[in-house]
Amino acid sequence: MSDIAIRVDKLGKQYRIGGKQEHYKTLRDSLANAASRPFRIARSLFRGKPDHDGRHETIWALKDVSFEVKCGEVVGIIGRNGAGKSTLLKILARITEPTVGFAEIHGRVGSLLEVGTGFHPELTGRENIYLNGAILGMRRAEIELKFDEIVAFAELDQFIDTVVKYYSSGMYMRLAFAVAAHLEPEILLVDEVLAVGDAAFQKKCLGKMGEVARQGRTVLFVSHDMTNISLLCRSAILLESGGARMSGPAARIVSAYLNQKLDARPMVRWEPDEAPGNDVVRILSLSVFNEDGGSQGLFTTADPVQFVIEFAVGSGDCRLNPVFVVRNSLGLILFSTANYEDPRWGARRYATGRYRAQCVAPSHLLNEGRYWVDAMLVRETRAVEAECKNSLSFEVYDDGATRGGYVGDWLGAVRPRCQWSTLELDVPFCEEKVR
Repeated sequence: MSDIAIRVDKLGKQYRIGGKQEHYKTLRDSLANAASRPFRIARSLFRGKPDHDGRHETIWALKDVSFEVKCGEVVGIIGRNGAGKSTLLKILARITEPTVGFAEIHGRVGSLLEVGTGFHPELTGRENIYLNGAILGMRRAEIELKFDEIVAFAELDQFIDTVVKYYSSGMYMRLAFAVAAHLEPEILLVDEVLAVGDAAFQKKCLGKMGEVARQGRTVLFVSHDMTNISLLCRSAILLESGGARMSGPAARIVSAYLNQKLDARPMVRWEPDEAPGNDVVRILSLSVFNEDGGSQGLFTTADPVQFVIEFAVGSGDCRLNPVFVVRNSLGLILFSTANYEDPRWGARRYATGRYRAQCVAPSHLLNEGRYWVDAMLVRETRAVEAECKNSLSFEVYDDGATRGGYVGDWLGAVRPRCQWSTLELDVPFCEEKVR
């Protein structure tokens, strides 16, 4: 038996803008089309022109996409809005039909592509659970084994016999995810739907998805949250303008995607006559580098961050201190650092010339987010001779490597990796009443 769960080969989907879109035809579609055909013919004769002239602008939502997913893999699908992620999942879920190419699915598919997918609004929550199970090919006895677990997860005990058209979007979401995750499809397709629920529910769903992945089921997960992609997925596919730009390990694909959309400013230079400062000193350039020396402006929480300042001293024999100040997106100063600790230059005077000073912030210091850097040159008299505010910016993202399975937000402005130790005490535990 093949170990391939999903095989996609040169898949493409073209849409006609303003035209009627194609989809898998149902009995209802056929009956409606037959009933309306005489009226459409009469309308076209009355107008004196065909019902449509066939001239429509077209767009390729997907084009020439090929990949394979093995059984038990958890694959993230990432890309900007309009890249084709949802279209791909709709084709795999057999909601829409491809224009070219094909997709093979080996296994029972469960999909959660939008709130209330597969629910009938006139049925109760209880009836919809059985309906969805039947659609997945499950017997009634199999559904009943999971029923109480589904209701408990969705936290809808008192509303389970209420018609779902009266549910709020949050109630819809909880029940839809509970059904999709607990009825044990062999392949689970999940679009960016977790954003609908509250923070506690999102954490609960992500924990369940991690459990599903550990059970060896195949998952395709679309999300704009790169932390969740890094945490849940071993591999990822990056879609761009309808095509598969690259695929591979999740950490590498996430990094490529974030670099693609990065709006950081990791380096700035000035001409000597325009550089910040005065006749005493001028700041010529500022930059942030990663461990490999690449000034890309993107770091993981485990990366050290190297800050570099180049400056010129015009009036010699002065004692200077280069200073960096790092702020977060709220403007809060996280830390500042100066070269007092530099064993060579911390207490020396600078002669006329050009200099390059650098410092390294340790790994596991910054939490994920955007950061801005101020730089200044301060004389021994504490006079600021040159200053640049918010000149540099860089981003830190969480690649999931140090989370230990935790899926919630990591609290705090900084994120140091503290040393922990635990001792088992050979003392019996007993409860005593407090008098």
